[in-house]
Amino acid sequence: MDALLYSSHQQHGTSSKILLLQSPKFHHSITSSAASFGLLSMGLRSSKSLFGGIKRDKLNNSSKKVTDRIKHKVTSVYDRRFQESVIEEEAPQMSDINPSFKVSSGEAYPLGALEVEKGINFSLFSKHASAVTLCLSVFDRGKLGELDTGLVEITLDPRLNKTGDIWHICVEDLPQSGVLYGYRVDGPREWQQGHRFDSSIVLVDPYAKLVEGRRVFGDVSHKSSKFLGTYDFTSLPFDWGSNYKLPNIPEKDLVIYEMNVRAFTADESSGLEPNICGSYLGLIEKIPHLLDLGVNAVELLPVFEFDEFELQRRSNPRDHMINTWGYSTINFFAPMSRYASAGGGPTAASQEFKQMVKALHDAGIEVILDVVYNHTNEADDTYPYATSFRGIDNKVYYMLDGNGQLLNFSGCGNTLNCNHPVVMDLVLDSLRHWVSEYHIDGFRFDLASVLCRDTDGSPLNAPPLIRAIAKDAILSRCKIIAEPWDCGGLYLVGSFPNWDRWAEWNGRYRDDLRRFIKGDSGMKGSFATRVSGSADLYRVNKRKPYHGINFIIAHDGFTLYDLVSYNNKHNDANGEGGNDGCNDNFSWNSGYEGETDDVNIKALRSRQMKNFHLALMISQGTPMMLMGDEYGHTRQGNNNSYGHDNAMNNFQWHQLDARKKNHFRFFAESIKFRRKHSVLGRDQFLEKNDVTWHEDNWDNHESKFLAFTIHESDHGADIYVAFNAHDYFVKALVPSPPSGRRWLRVDTNLESPDDFVPQGILFTGDTYNVAPYSSILFEAKP
Repeated sequence: MDALLYSSHQQHGTSSKILLLQSPKFHHSITSSAASFGLLSMGLRSSKSLFGGIKRDKLNNSSKKVTDRIKHKVTSVYDRRFQESVIEEEAPQMSDINPSFKVSSGEAYPLGALEVEKGINFSLFSKHASAVTLCLSVFDRGKLGELDTGLVEITLDPRLNKTGDIWHICVEDLPQSGVLYGYRVDGPREWQQGHRFDSSIVLVDPYAKLVEGRRVFGDVSHKSSKFLGTYDFTSLPFDWGSNYKLPNIPEKDLVIYEMNVRAFTADESSGLEPNICGSYLGLIEKIPHLLDLGVNAVELLPVFEFDEFELQRRSNPRDHMINTWGYSTINFFAPMSRYASAGGGPTAASQEFKQMVKALHDAGIEVILDVVYNHTNEADDTYPYATSFRGIDNKVYYMLDGNGQLLNFSGCGNTLNCNHPVVMDLVLDSLRHWVSEYHIDGFRFDLASVLCRDTDGSPLNAPPLIRAIAKDAILSRCKIIAEPWDCGGLYLVGSFPNWDRWAEWNGRYRDDLRRFIKGDSGMKGSFATRVSGSADLYRVNKRKPYHGINFIIAHDGFTLYDLVSYNNKHNDANGEGGNDGCNDNFSWNSGYEGETDDVNIKALRSRQMKNFHLALMISQGTPMMLMGDEYGHTRQGNNNSYGHDNAMNNFQWHQLDARKKNHFRFFAESIKFRRKHSVLGRDQFLEKNDVTWHEDNWDNHESKFLAFTIHESDHGADIYVAFNAHDYFVKALVPSPPSGRRWLRVDTNLESPDDFVPQGILFTGDTYNVAPYSSILFEAKP
């Protein structure tokens, strides 16, 4: 926006620029009788909002003229009606501002903005603030891009508007919707004590349930938009429907599909109307694809409000990119407003998000959110960016070292102080909000080891927040999944504090399966341990196999196609000289780096992808796959594609169509096979009689062949599986099927449709030649 100004902030002898919401200077030079009266108790004042679109030079030239013509009419200082300053406009960009409000002290709880009997109650926590000013702006929804409203500022009196560490006020006569609000907060300026107060910046309420900013994702014409809280108390409660019910899928039966809301339908190949591409409504249109694939849970990459242009705030090697993954939260309560259709804004986003959840639930698909409570968008102290927490109470919301500087266990410049009682309440309130208001079924916690650190960053054996989430009544029905590591080296796979509820992303599973299937020596025993449920990690107390989330591919790292097509990452498009992204990919390019027309290499890659997917689907534990792997999506070897809002990340529907009868078909049939056979998703760890390992060569470091039978004791519906990671055929001895049954086989070496025939292909004999880099599956049927 043109009215965004910049302020130079001196820090440690250097100057860095911070994006500010700067009120025009005319309100500081009021000389009327009202100004001399002081408005000390309430401090109601008006200034031109940044949304007015005033050019910086015109603002400076006109501010004095406008100031000279200001007249204040004040009828009361507190708890009676105010007649705010009347601005007689000369500059064409300035509009008359003549709001009047009645205010009262308000209530401390609940935090945020809430409609009460007297009006709208605003409540904000700040322990260390010395002054808090509520900033209000009423806007016309139809003219959001050209807002001509005033920013009304009400200074809170700590004698009347503060209870403990909570600042609060009730404002009457405010509309029930169409209001932007934020806070200016001032306090100690000692950086060495951990404070980052700057009253020139208008900050987002941490408890804002909706956030307004730009309306269209990636709209460069509003790249510098300021984000402010808003509310809507006019909409009727969402109609979930009389026949609506939650899926309530047992954890042992989950098949998770990790996906990005925008990337799923943003590409024009989705065939959707442009105004719903990349939106919550766009996802609804593609639910039939999810049903065809067979998954029953989606894990959505972050859908909390974030700024996709954050990488472009200053000149840097990444300033050409757009954050499309969303791991940079502005607010923990508001749904991403630019995922609304047709630029509908935050209220529409809230409604459409609920429509999406309802549609998925009606289809029997649960919704799990990838949530980022380990850091926020506010960066570090080198390039500070205050939008909310930093300016409200940095010392409470973030972990600091002994010199008052930000600790960085997230790799993103700051670390949320999650086990501070106030921040812990914020996280719990946020989670409860998403469950109660949006009917979310579960959460995956990004870099969850951060949540296991004390306020000084030291690891905790029994983190209060982790326990509180596990024991919370509202969250009791939710799946809770930890990414059990952080960027500070706290790796907790298998040892994450869990209270018998927390599941974990099993990073050991990912690495061991990658290494075995690509043919690394000495991995057979580890491979067997992982596919049988990782009992070495999770068989403790009352934990179950499904507490291990098995995955080979996730959003960060190679796609499945790239895992079998590249030995090295190719991240040049990110602008960091290839220094970003993981170096330990355990990948193999199948003999050639990148794209090739060699039919043999292409056939090998196809087999390897099927091997990985089949292994995932027959493993004990909860399987998770990545969006796009069902057709073989490629990012051209980029293993850190967070900043590319294009085909590198976007689902390519034309490629799906081209591979629907082969690659996709195998993936879908494998998922449906798993869901049909409960023996593959047990709620207890395998015992001696549950599995037979057809192996007497465990100590052979060079052995890369493994075969085993999982027994189904009730009906004899056994499943025999063999994986050959050698580069030569292996003649496998096939055991006899249970009495009265016969083997029907699947073979990843065969071409579609023979590679997976749902009814099975009859096998007779006692040996089977398993091709190089392939796998077979036999099902015992009558």
